[in-house]
Formats: sequence, C-alpha cells, structure tokens
Amino acid sequence: MVIAAGALLPTQAGINFRLSQIVNSNILAALISFIVGTIGLSIYFILLQYKPVQLQILPQGPWWAWVGGLCGAFYVVVTIIATPKLGATTMFTFFLTGQMLASLALDHYGMIGFHVHELNIWRIFGVMLVISGALIIKYV
Repeated sequence: MVIAAGALLPTQAGINFRLSQIVNSNILAALISFIVGTIGLSIYFILLQYKPVQLQILPQGPWWAWVGGLCGAFYVVVTIIATPKLGATTMFTFFLTGQMLASLALDHYGMIGFHVHELNIWRIFGVMLVISGALIIKYV
C-alpha cells in the first residue's frame, strides 16, 4: 500500500497542476483538491469507520497534532508550483531528499511520537545516496 500511495503522488501532482491551469489559481486548485479529499474521507468514515466522536477529548492532544493538514496544504501547493518547473522525477527526488533528512531527525530524537531509531553511519550513507541520486537526476 505504501508503494501504491507513493506511486499516486506524481499523478496527484500532475492532476492538481492541470486543475490549477483550468481554474487559473494554484491556491484554488489546492483548495479544490482538499475539498474533494475531505468529501472522500467523509464518505469512507461514515460508511466504514463510523464511531461517535467524543468532543471532550479533542483538546487533550498536543498543539502540533492539529497542523498535519497545514503540512499537506503546503505540500500540495508546492507540487502545483514545482511540477511544470522541475518535472515529476526531479521534483519527487527532491521531495524524497527532504523526507529522508527530516526522517533521520524524527527517528533519531523520537520526535512527535516516532520510536527512536538512532542515527548511524549506514543511515547517513543511505540518505547521502538518495541526495546523490537527486543531484544526478537534476544535473546529469
């Protein structure tokens, strides 16, 4: 499923870029994308996962638990802007580079709920290979 989800990302970027051309706005295209996604998730929740929500527990989580949607919104807008400039391969290689660098820190320090996976030479080497691949794809 993770590979399938990853395979959908460049498709989503292309779809959202095309939508931005139709509506003549990067932000509006991202908004439409999120509205469609919200409708889809709402249907899924109602049909397959519905459980009553206990509203009193909502304020109990950490403040940062609420910003995931902002991360997604930033990501979608960046893909819409970067897709025509970089192309899918270069753009997603640089996304992967950023994901790897952030993942190293999140794992090493056990941040935001991740289990600790300490930094070691092999993890650093693996990320350096990803970064090298990104540079090769972009400049060679």
